Amino acid sequence: MPATVESVSTAVTGHACQEFDEALRIITHCLDQLNDDQTWWRPSESMNSIANLLLHLSGNVRQWIVSGVGGAPDVRNRQEEFDQRDMSPKGDLMTAITTAVADAKAAIAGTPAEDLLQSRSVQGNDVTGIQAIFHATAHFRGHTQEIVHMTRCQLGDTYQFDFVPRNNDLTNP
Repeated sequence: MPATVESVSTAVTGHACQEFDEALRIITHCLDQLNDDQTWWRPSESMNSIANLLLHLSGNVRQWIVSGVGGAPDVRNRQEEFDQRDMSPKGDLMTAITTAVADAKAAIAGTPAEDLLQSRSVQGNDVTGIQAIFHATAHFRGHTQEIVHMTRCQLGDTYQFDFVPRNNDLTNP
């Protein structure tokens, strides 16, 4: 069957939503192993905590996808994401990021294929909807790996791995 604009749009947006779901699953796996204090731990005062990264990811997804692609008002205050130190419970942080991802997925799913090719301004950058989606998913995945690393640094040998290969067959990951 030949590809159409609609089929390509469906594939791109579907895979983007899967990327958000998988990254959110990994973040949840990490936070399930941490307490509230560990979620707010930072290697040094000038570095981010996992909690600040969750706030940052929520803001970024809302700005790039919910607003940039979906057309909602952009109300983000980026610096607040890094400045917050109020020790909000990790459950509240997970609710915020889960809601942001759900809103982003709804915005992606609700955007017609032709609109994904239209230019719009996000953070002062002229990007298409597809570029905004690629930017946001890559950014989300990058910080997800940072959260994994910070979780492992804190837990050391007690970190519970999410996936361990069942065999040594490296040709079939």
